[in-house]
Amino acid sequence: MARVLLINGGSEGHINPTLGVVEELIRRGEEVVYFVAEQFRDRVEPTGAEVITFDSGKFLEAFLAGGRNPWARAGGLLRTADIVIPSVLEQTKGESFDYIIHDSMFGCGRLLAQIFGLPAINSCTSFAIQENSFDSLQDHLSRHFPAEVNEREQQEFQQLASNVQAKYNVQVGSAYEVFCNPAPMTIVYTSKSFQPDGEGFDDTFKFVGPSFVPRSHGQFDFTPVDTDHLIYISLGTIFNQAMDFYRLCFDAFAETKYTVILSVGRQTEIAELGDIPANVIVRNYVPQIEVLQHAKLFITHGGMNSTSEGLYYGVPLIVLPQSADQPAVARRVADIGAGIHLKQEGLTARDLREAAEGVLKDASIRKLSVEIGDSFRASGGYPRAVEEIFSYKRSLGIK
Repeated sequence: MARVLLINGGSEGHINPTLGVVEELIRRGEEVVYFVAEQFRDRVEPTGAEVITFDSGKFLEAFLAGGRNPWARAGGLLRTADIVIPSVLEQTKGESFDYIIHDSMFGCGRLLAQIFGLPAINSCTSFAIQENSFDSLQDHLSRHFPAEVNEREQQEFQQLASNVQAKYNVQVGSAYEVFCNPAPMTIVYTSKSFQPDGEGFDDTFKFVGPSFVPRSHGQFDFTPVDTDHLIYISLGTIFNQAMDFYRLCFDAFAETKYTVILSVGRQTEIAELGDIPANVIVRNYVPQIEVLQHAKLFITHGGMNSTSEGLYYGVPLIVLPQSADQPAVARRVADIGAGIHLKQEGLTARDLREAAEGVLKDASIRKLSVEIGDSFRASGGYPRAVEEIFSYKRSLGIK
């Protein structure tokens, strides 16, 4: 069978959807070498892949060097080439591969495909975006900056592109190509129903639905939990040190009929939260997929993984986006009617409680959440992703 080089970054949201895919590829005989940030070695190695790594600290320093301007962010991705490319080349010296799977944003995947001369598959863990939409978004975001700043950052981007082209003998292309790493086939881990303008994408985009495998961290004790009135709250794994928000949740749901499970992340000191209401269970970690199979409402930051897991089990959402693609996910949830979008700024305990009660009483929100979950399951998940990968490689004559 074939040898696969998989290029990824240093974020759970980009890594988790690929784990089931890698396990299935290996089960079907493929050999996978997985390039990822060192701190995720323990997450990837159980799949059976050979893991090679990079220093995420240096990567982030390069990526964030240009600031928040959209052209600077594109330039930041080019700066990471000097972290990623030499590391991959050094650790794979003398090895050969049959094809490459690369993340849609991080890891210079499109450039590495050129360097290795390999057929490429794009792994898109958020909403897919086409070039015209990307250009419109880039223009929109640029309006928040003075014209002279945009001009300077565009010139910097072009200079960085020229440097990378000369150094690695590759074609960099546009900001869209740098940011989205287009390839002849793109695996998208959502359904066409949830993807904005899903019907506008051609057959090179394979909407396989969420790809997740249960994470084994032990069983959750539901003995003290009233699952008929269960609210689950989590802000994910990154921007979760939100002590004021957690206390607001206490105020919102204390002495109500609801049981609340609150996941606060491993870096939060639970003791510092003060008195915890009797109907609130606070943990640094909970098995989210297991809890969501019982929850009646999910209050979430709107990360693509968490949102997909909630909707997969037909759980209505209240989304309080923090950063990255989360505002877009929150808008999509609200647009399709599977939940509501709230802003955390200025939110009061009363606002949150009334929003939760409104969502829980709304049968149409529940119905639409279930329908999106149905569309996720029908899309096939990681087995469908691997079928698409195998079909693609067969079309290229790869055994």
